[in-house]
Amino acid sequence: MQHVGVITSGGDCPGLNAAIRALGKSGMSVHGMRMIGFLNGFRGLVQDQSIDLDLDQLSSILTDGGTILGTSRDKPHRMLIDGKVQDMTDVIVENCRRRHMDALVCIGGGGTQKNALRLKQAGLNVMTLPKTIDNDIARNDISFGFDTARSIATEAIDRLHSTATSHNRIIVLEVMGHRAGWLALESGIAGGADVILIPEIPYEIEAVAAAIRLRTQQGKRFSIVVVAEGAASIDISRQMDQLVERKKKAGTREEKQSLFLQLDQFHQEHVGNTIKLTRHLERLTGLESRLTILGHLQRGGTPSAYDRVLATRLGTECAEHIHRQEYGVLLAIQKGTIVPVPLEDVAGKKKLVSPGHPLVRAARDVGTCFGD
Repeated sequence: MQHVGVITSGGDCPGLNAAIRALGKSGMSVHGMRMIGFLNGFRGLVQDQSIDLDLDQLSSILTDGGTILGTSRDKPHRMLIDGKVQDMTDVIVENCRRRHMDALVCIGGGGTQKNALRLKQAGLNVMTLPKTIDNDIARNDISFGFDTARSIATEAIDRLHSTATSHNRIIVLEVMGHRAGWLALESGIAGGADVILIPEIPYEIEAVAAAIRLRTQQGKRFSIVVVAEGAASIDISRQMDQLVERKKKAGTREEKQSLFLQLDQFHQEHVGNTIKLTRHLERLTGLESRLTILGHLQRGGTPSAYDRVLATRLGTECAEHIHRQEYGVLLAIQKGTIVPVPLEDVAGKKKLVSPGHPLVRAARDVGTCFGD
């Protein structure tokens, strides 16, 4: 009997329970595995907090949002224990070996891929499944959770159209996406946004205002602006790039830590960037402007049918790989097929929107402004 552990790590998103269910049911029913769920991400591995998953526990969770295992953003090598940041990698390895774990499945986004690679390098048999509403995992076409979030954001845009037209307003909608603009781009296209601002294409606020003024001159009664939370003006992006470049070239640990703190402070200063953008657009266009921030609404609730199916495919395929003792990979979706990708090729990398991407070109061709 193979003993298989599973954790969910990072932010929650729709489809996690569907993936746990598929992995557990196929692992137990088809391959005779024993499934152990560790609670609250990597912290549960450190504290050895777990539950034995059985078929009764996995029943009726397919449609539930969130994760029955709980989650956290803890990193094995930088975990806060008793008020101190400590490397707990060896503790995790020891706990897994003491329990005779044959494999550990980590379900998560970009950060989870890096943490899983560290555990692989420490000697554990690790597998990962791609989940994130940002859809930014490298070498992977689509992550479960993204379709649900895209649908929620699109519905929000549809609803905002009516109030925008009624009041002759600019409506700004902020969606998630710190470094990757997939969610803003695709929901913006689907919802017919007039302006889409994403992190990969720095904007000039005057260009955005000019596009809105032109719509007014053409008799349009409203404008919808969809903004990824990480979108920034050209000046801010340039400053950010300079700090990142300096951090890459930093020689000593002290220099890297200093630049890390500067980057963190820079991010904190620009947390309310979308609020400032909304006020500037009102001032530059003379039109009443209102801001809606979707926040965690995008990642909660019932997963879409697509995400349920995708998570089920990935979970059952994961059980099959573990049965064949094939470890150390992310199970990615590439052109509709599940492909094992070595964690070394995924960890620390992000799939971002290129300025010349076909979706960007399509949006431009229907008159969408990107502020550049």
